[in-house]
Amino acid sequence: MAGMREIRIEKVVVNVGVGEAGEKLVKAQKVLELVTKQKSVQTLSHRAVRDWGVRRNMPIGTRVTLRGSPAETFLKSALDIRSNRLPAYSFDPRGNFSFGIQDYTDFPGMKYDPEIGVFGMDVSVSLQRPGWRVSRRAYRPGPVPRRHRVSRAEGIQFMKDHFKVEVVE
Repeated sequence: MAGMREIRIEKVVVNVGVGEAGEKLVKAQKVLELVTKQKSVQTLSHRAVRDWGVRRNMPIGTRVTLRGSPAETFLKSALDIRSNRLPAYSFDPRGNFSFGIQDYTDFPGMKYDPEIGVFGMDVSVSLQRPGWRVSRRAYRPGPVPRRHRVSRAEGIQFMKDHFKVEVVE
């Protein structure tokens, strides 16, 4: 049963918040697809904010969800940009973590295009152990015990062991 205790990356979500629809959003989607090599989807606003000129269900951003080996490959290159350092406050109590990347041109093979401009992105990584399907399945879902959840310390240790990440306090 040692395999069931093994922590793995469930998914990596890369998000670019633009704040407006139109040409800027299309450029952001193009950048995200270039960086992740996967099709992006638009994110919609949940509520209207009159001061910002945002209506409900208006497209305001774009995101890509990566799983499996593409997720690990992307995470390695994203961490290289951050010089393999993450602040400790990036980790939540469930061992998941997030960090930002200032400019997409930091990725290998990406060149600055004056037509596109500068886009930063947020990278959120979700860690878990096998067996979480039990809590999400349609037929007889059950709780996942606390001992099977990934703690903050375990998440930090996983990143140190597998990705040689230095966690800065």
